[in-house]
Amino acid sequence: MSAPCLNRALVLEKQVQSADGAGGAHSDWSALGTLWTEVRSFSGRESGGLGVAKSKLAMKIRVRAMPHGSDMRPRPEQRFREGERIYRITAVAEAEPMGRYLVCYAVEERAV
Repeated sequence: MSAPCLNRALVLEKQVQSADGAGGAHSDWSALGTLWTEVRSFSGRESGGLGVAKSKLAMKIRVRAMPHGSDMRPRPEQRFREGERIYRITAVAEAEPMGRYLVCYAVEERAV
């Protein structure tokens, strides 16, 4: 495997819960940091409902590997942000046997 071209800076975010003051909770996203990535799409489809069409694009996002337990190691419950674009991480695996890179499988959804 050749080294990926890490040419796009994406912000890794995790969801955080906070009290809403009325006995409930409010969720928001908190930035963990910026990672240099290679972003490639590998499939897409259109879905719709309630008069709104959605484009759903499956992505492979490669990053340098981080040690297990590191806050900067992407996890499936997290997401990447690039401006207004959001990539929801669905799975993370080592990209090659040496473990130098990770591949994050992600989904980008947009209203069409």
